[in-house]
Amino acid sequence: MPELAPPPEDRPRWRRPVVLAVAALLCLGLALWWQLRAARPPLVAVETMTPGPVTRVLAVNGKIAPRARVAIRAAVGDVVQDVEVEAGDVVPAGAVLARLDLRHQAAVLRQAEAALAQAVILQAQAAADFGRNRDLGAQVAQVTLDDARRSLAGAAQEVAGRAALRDQARVVLDRYTLRAPVAGTVLTRAVDPGQRVDTATTLFTLADLARLRVETDVDETYALQIAPGQRVRLLLLGSAETRMGTVETVAPRVDPDTGGLAVKIGFDAPVRAPVGLTVTANVVIDSRTALTVPRTALTGGAVFVLRAGRAVATPVRVIDWPAERLIVTAGLAPGDRVITDSTGLHDGQILREEGK
Repeated sequence: MPELAPPPEDRPRWRRPVVLAVAALLCLGLALWWQLRAARPPLVAVETMTPGPVTRVLAVNGKIAPRARVAIRAAVGDVVQDVEVEAGDVVPAGAVLARLDLRHQAAVLRQAEAALAQAVILQAQAAADFGRNRDLGAQVAQVTLDDARRSLAGAAQEVAGRAALRDQARVVLDRYTLRAPVAGTVLTRAVDPGQRVDTATTLFTLADLARLRVETDVDETYALQIAPGQRVRLLLLGSAETRMGTVETVAPRVDPDTGGLAVKIGFDAPVRAPVGLTVTANVVIDSRTALTVPRTALTGGAVFVLRAGRAVATPVRVIDWPAERLIVTAGLAPGDRVITDSTGLHDGQILREEGK
C-alpha cells in the first residue's frame, strides 16, 4: 500500500487576530495623522509694511516715426517714363524722383509758343500802322487813327492772352516731372516705369530721418494720467540699451473708433532706427514715497493683516494701476503685517506665518 502523506501541521490560531489588530492600528494612526495635519493652520507669506520710493509707470508699445513725412502724388495723370530713385535713397530738395510721358504736353507748349509768336508779329504790325497814321497827322481821318489805336490795343491784349497760355502750358509741363519738395530719405516707392498713374495715388513718401520720435496710443482709461513733459524710458526692439525721452504732445481728443489717445515721445539724444520699429515706452506717471502691497493681496477692496495668528480683513484704498504692486493711500500703516496672497482666506481665520 502506498504511504499516506503526513497531516499538515496546525498553524497557530493567534496569527490572524494579531494581523487584523496591527492593520487596525495602522489605519487608526493614519486617520489620526491626517486629522491632525488637517487641523494645523495654513501657512501664509507675510510682508511688513515699510514706506519706500515708488515709481508709477505706464507701459505702452509704440513705433519709430519721422517728425516730418511728405506723401508725393502726381499732379497729372499719365504714363510713367522714368523713375530716378529707390527706397532708402537720400535726396536733396528739388531732386527729380520720376518723369511722366510729357510728349503731348510738350506739343501743347510748342503750339502755345507759336501762337504767341504770331500774336507778337500782329502786335508789331498794329503798332506800325498806328505809328504811321499818327505821324500823318491831319492827313488821316480821326476815325482811321482811332481804328489803328483800337487794333493796337487788341493786338496787345492778344499777346498778353497768348503769353498766359504759354505760361500755363509751361506750368503743366513742369508737373510731368516729380521733384522732392524737401530734403529727406525716400521711405516708399510705389511706382515703376510704364505704369499709368493718377492724381490720387501716393507714389513716393519722403521723411527726415535725422530727427525721429515714438508715436503711440494710450488707452482712454489713462488719458487723464499722461501729460507733456513726463519722462519716458524707451527700449527699442532688438536693443538692450535703454534710452530716455520726454512726452512731447498729447492729442486733445480720444479717437472714437479705437478709444486711444495719440501720444508723441521725443528722444533726448538722436537715434538711428528704421521707421516702424517697435518701441516699448515706460512713461513715468508718478514718483513718491508710499506703502505698496502685491496685487494678489487685495480682495474686494481689502487686504488681510496677520494679527495674533489670525487674518484680519482690513479695508484699504489703492491706486488701481496695471502693475504687480499697488500704492496704498489709506487703510494701512507702517509695521502692519500684510498677507501677500488673499486667495481662500476669510476674516478671523487662524494662520501660521511661513518661517515661524
